[in-house]
Amino acid sequence: MNSEHYLILLAFLWVGFVSAISFMEAWLKFRAPGVTLPIGLSIGRLIFSGLNKVEWFFGLASLVLFFVGDGLGDSSSFLLFIPIVILLLQTIWLLPAMDKRAELVISGAELPKSALHFYYIGAELVKVVLLFSFGIKMFGNL
Repeated sequence: MNSEHYLILLAFLWVGFVSAISFMEAWLKFRAPGVTLPIGLSIGRLIFSGLNKVEWFFGLASLVLFFVGDGLGDSSSFLLFIPIVILLLQTIWLLPAMDKRAELVISGAELPKSALHFYYIGAELVKVVLLFSFGIKMFGNL
C-alpha cells in the first residue's frame, strides 16, 4: 500500500468516527432512560474530548501522508486542509466554549440559548462532506 491508499483509509475512518459520534451518539444518549441533561453533558464532554484527540491523529497523519505522497499542488488539497482548519477552530474555540457551558449547566446554572451547538453541527457537516469528497477523489486517482 502506498501513501494514497493510507490517505483514503484515514479519510474514511475520520468520516466514520465523526459521523458515529456527532450524528448518532450525541443525540441518542439523551434518549436513554434515566439520562438527565447533566449526566448527558458529562458523557458528551468526555466523548467529544476523546473524539477531538482521535481527529487530531487522523488530521496530522493525513497531512504527513499528503506531503510524503507528493500531494503538493493536487487540486484536492483544499478538501483535506479545510477540515483540518475546522478541527483547529473546534479545538481552540468551539469545544472549550461548549465545555464551559456544559460545566455551568452541570453545576445547576440556567443559561440562555446558544448557537454554539448549531455552529458545531454545521462544522461537522462541512468536515464530513469535504473528507468524504477527498476520499472519493483520491480513490479516483488510483
